[in-house]
Amino acid sequence: MVDVTQPELEHLLEHGWRRFGVDYFRPNCGACSSCVPTRVPTFDFAPTKSQRRARKNCASLQIELGVPRFDPERLALYHRWHRYRESLRGWEEADLSERGYRLQFAFPHAAARELTFIDPVSERIVGVALSDETERAWSAIYFFYDPDWASRSIGTANVLIQIALARAKVIPYLYLGYRVAGCASLAYKQRFQPQQVLVGWPDDDETPVWATAQES
Repeated sequence: MVDVTQPELEHLLEHGWRRFGVDYFRPNCGACSSCVPTRVPTFDFAPTKSQRRARKNCASLQIELGVPRFDPERLALYHRWHRYRESLRGWEEADLSERGYRLQFAFPHAAARELTFIDPVSERIVGVALSDETERAWSAIYFFYDPDWASRSIGTANVLIQIALARAKVIPYLYLGYRVAGCASLAYKQRFQPQQVLVGWPDDDETPVWATAQES
């Protein structure tokens, strides 16, 4: 879909939808309820000791906020990260072209935001976070990074930075997408507490109910 406004996107997020490029989606798997939409109340969030350590480990990085864009450096970084995940998690090989990147990660949208993480020593981009911003919602969509920074927990630092950024903008919720029980790649989401999960799959004309969820 195109021409979805920021208020309309916020309504979709509140009802369990996600945006990725030109696509808007939410699970529709019959009786299966493994995918659970989750969000973090930004003003209630308190980082753990290990999360504070991750943020400190990445404190030297320069962070720039702008609109998503394509360049060969970003595409090469994506492929380095994906090869790392293929080896680590057994993912299938990625075949992302310039066109695919532009459609998925840099498609123009009024809410679209990009955070770039730059190593001041090498002056290279070592992380790219794609997000959406509305009046009351900050949606973390996708993050890829230089595998050399994995040991510094750059993925955790990324979420902390986005929570802090949303709070600075007086945005009450950071949407993290879906928690999926048993999925190693998505397990990190439950570590950001307190956290809320969507109850059921409300229709667009229904008032969504978000309940407090405990870490498990």
